[in-house]
Amino acid sequence: MKNYNIAVIGGDGTGPEVVREAIKVLDAAAKKFELKLNYVEYDFGGERYLRTGEVLPDSAIDELRKFPAILLGAIGHPDVKPGILEKGILLRMRFELEQYINLRPVKLYDERFCPLKDKKPEDIDFVVVRENNEGLYTGAGGFVFKGTANEIAVQESINTRRGIDRCLKYSFEYAMRRHSKTPWNRLKPEDIVAGKRAQLTLSGKTNVLTYAFDLWYRAFNEMGASYPEVKLEYAHIDATTMWFVKNPEWFDVIVTDNMFGDIVTDLGAMIQGGMGIAAGGNINPNGTSMFEPIGGSAPKYTGKNVINPLAAICAGAMMLDFLGEANAAEAIENAVIKIVRGKLKSLAAGKMGYSTTEVGDLVAASV
Repeated sequence: MKNYNIAVIGGDGTGPEVVREAIKVLDAAAKKFELKLNYVEYDFGGERYLRTGEVLPDSAIDELRKFPAILLGAIGHPDVKPGILEKGILLRMRFELEQYINLRPVKLYDERFCPLKDKKPEDIDFVVVRENNEGLYTGAGGFVFKGTANEIAVQESINTRRGIDRCLKYSFEYAMRRHSKTPWNRLKPEDIVAGKRAQLTLSGKTNVLTYAFDLWYRAFNEMGASYPEVKLEYAHIDATTMWFVKNPEWFDVIVTDNMFGDIVTDLGAMIQGGMGIAAGGNINPNGTSMFEPIGGSAPKYTGKNVINPLAAICAGAMMLDFLGEANAAEAIENAVIKIVRGKLKSLAAGKMGYSTTEVGDLVAASV
């Protein structure tokens, strides 16, 4: 029996509620596939900060490095100034654990919940790979004359060849294996699903951001020469958002920088049915990775047992896939699809037709 130690951070608001349901489903999958998941819980979040004044202990990062994966609920507390928890917990973990990939599958499970006219599950099934350690999120910059009429604020986007190359390498390899269970370095053209060639789209702004995305574009094309089975595409980020709405079926795997990725993945969540179904992973391919629902802490729903736990459940499935347990991950996703299509009236909080715990029960039973 394989054993995995998992760090669990319920966090704020409805975070602990959805994590509870994710663990319920993970335990069902673990039992079916003869796995042992050992959870260690941490109380990092708004309540701890308000109680102790401490955002993230200095010892926390080293302790979290001992785990292959972290399951996170949500960070964000109404009584804590915006930015304190997000920078002090989320960004610090992403940067110090070198989770340099943010992976966001965008997959429609039921056309009833898609806001786009005439789009079906086969039309919305792509993945966004967002560079997660650089760009505008490094915090480079500062103020001059702060608080005066002559105030200046500068925020710089940092893009390194090392950071771009490792993000692109992950993206190319992900695009290769997305259409085959064969490892990418043993993949042959005939192994790729018939009629679905691997495609990687770089989304940026080469016409305006002529330094950063010149580097991205050159690196993309240079690396692409080593992946002849992958079709290379480029799209400006504004065109990408337009095509998400008009022609989402054009996309397979998209790679972009930190800021653009942050924005465009929320649009991706909406066209797949909303935040209630949107999961993401913060990946260090060779280290500790963190998986979470991409929605916020939703404090107005805290304790009401009405929040949709499916995004957290899907994050749990992504975690199992990262750990190499693809069959268990697939079983969870299939169970989610079954419940979404067969049971739920809506994916919105309070409108599902079932409570948070009941949805967790349904998925766990289906697994």
